[in-house]
Amino acid sequence: MESDAVRTRTGPAVRAVGEADLGAARALLHAAFRTDPVSRWIFPEEERREERHPELFGTFLAGAHAHGTAEVTDDGEALALWFDVRGGAQRGGDELADALGRVDPGNARLAAMGELTEAGHPHEDHAYLQAIAVTPDRQGLGIGSALLRHRLAACDRQGLPAYLEASSPRSRALYERHGFAVRGAGIQLPFDGPVMWPMWREPGR
Repeated sequence: MESDAVRTRTGPAVRAVGEADLGAARALLHAAFRTDPVSRWIFPEEERREERHPELFGTFLAGAHAHGTAEVTDDGEALALWFDVRGGAQRGGDELADALGRVDPGNARLAAMGELTEAGHPHEDHAYLQAIAVTPDRQGLGIGSALLRHRLAACDRQGLPAYLEASSPRSRALYERHGFAVRGAGIQLPFDGPVMWPMWREPGR
């Protein structure tokens, strides 16, 4: 994780999320994903979603901040959460799994998503993009792409592949423009849920 802001070639400066940023970062994740197809599927009742969804993404944020890479643009408009997978295991993965189990106990959809994504997760060493979020009224302006390019450039320097699960056709198309390709079959979530697309990027793409 970088301790100081680094300006991207075609976008805002990027820096590591600090302790003072965590509250705003959690709110940004909730705002950006509260209408995402997978979030709506996990919490189909809006009242429950508004209650537990911030906790879900707050847990991912805490895990990336402690064990991975959590980065934010200097204007606070975009945020990315990355985890390191080495030797077939995600760093901090057991701790994260325990914390996720406390987000909404008894939620069969959340548990099913965790099981299905874990089962399909590659074992090769890679950087795992768990989430990238942009303030809703700033989406479509290239801010998220600049943040994504920043970390992918680091992956290229390290010769490290990257992996993610796209949660909508729109995000799938975005990642394809950045060198990701669908890997294997889509993950069909149960209970009439949406499809998530596993996507892999070789370094230098």
